[in-house]
Amino acid sequence: MAYLTLKNVNKIYPNGFHAVHNFNLEIEKGEFIVFVGSSGCGKSTTLRMIAGLEDISSGEFLIDGKRANEMGPREREIAMVFQSYALYPQMTVFDNIAFGLTLQGVDEDIIEERVKKTAAILGLTDYLDRLPRALSGGQRQRVAIGRAIIRKVGVFLMDEPLSNLDAKQRVTMRYEIAQIHQETGATTIYVTHDQTEAMTLADRIVVMKAGYIQQVGTPYQLYYEPENIFVAGFIGEPPMNFIRGKVQGGAITFGENKLDLTRKMGAQAKAYEGKEIVLGFRPEHISLQPREDAYQIDSQVELTEMLGDNTNIYITAGQDQAILKVDSHDTPETDIPLTFYVPLENVYLFDAETENRIHL
Repeated sequence: MAYLTLKNVNKIYPNGFHAVHNFNLEIEKGEFIVFVGSSGCGKSTTLRMIAGLEDISSGEFLIDGKRANEMGPREREIAMVFQSYALYPQMTVFDNIAFGLTLQGVDEDIIEERVKKTAAILGLTDYLDRLPRALSGGQRQRVAIGRAIIRKVGVFLMDEPLSNLDAKQRVTMRYEIAQIHQETGATTIYVTHDQTEAMTLADRIVVMKAGYIQQVGTPYQLYYEPENIFVAGFIGEPPMNFIRGKVQGGAITFGENKLDLTRKMGAQAKAYEGKEIVLGFRPEHISLQPREDAYQIDSQVELTEMLGDNTNIYITAGQDQAILKVDSHDTPETDIPLTFYVPLENVYLFDAETENRIHL
């Protein structure tokens, strides 16, 4: 296991494109860290700088407190799992897993013992004599992971390892990756655009946008304590709803709705008089039954999606659209008015100009 430090790390390409801006992060030994964000946000570039596959333009990267900027990939004792599996098609599963140890000149008896142990962890024991083309996508990804973990390095890097798998395989592999991390205890950095993978695997998540860190926190913190509109809208499925309105007389108005902000903000509401504010609430944090400790919102049902145990209701409120998540037994008809209630404790408020959460 190793602990990693990134201090003011930047990546600027020769054409002037600034891919990563002032990236600062302390990663503890044995932590499972996930970089998440939409395509082009800089998460894979940051991972490649950690791996030594990309030069760091400025800033400092340390492994166990020792500067590693100038170290080559092998010197860093880091193993990486790629999106594309990168298996040798002419080699058996056994030889693919053993490849790194073979290059190091490890004794054959030790290689055999470690390959069999690794294969057992990954459920590959019955496939050691097969070539990659005879395996499913999930099995190939297990081989790629096996090739990484057999080296017993201090840091594992995984770049979108599940993106080529179907939905069922991704669920299975998420569980297996979590089990492998528990077994090895290695420091792991995992890159994905899938917030479900991030929430289910991570000890902490780094949310990125346009090369900047937006927030670092546990899955709980990002879900319940988002720092800005981007994080609030990125984490959660369906995502958080946002309704914009102008503050007048201490209330926010949208469509036929007029909500008394002093109930949520108290005296702080005065500071936003005449300004635009964004009210946020998660689809599942609503009630169809009247509540005294809640905002009442009148809306119009546009569409419903019955998903089995719950239903997504697509509504309009003022000029904004939103999604409500309710028990399937409460599925309404379409094209009818719908009144719902958002408990005050589940209401988030954001500054419309900065898009940062207003802390109360």
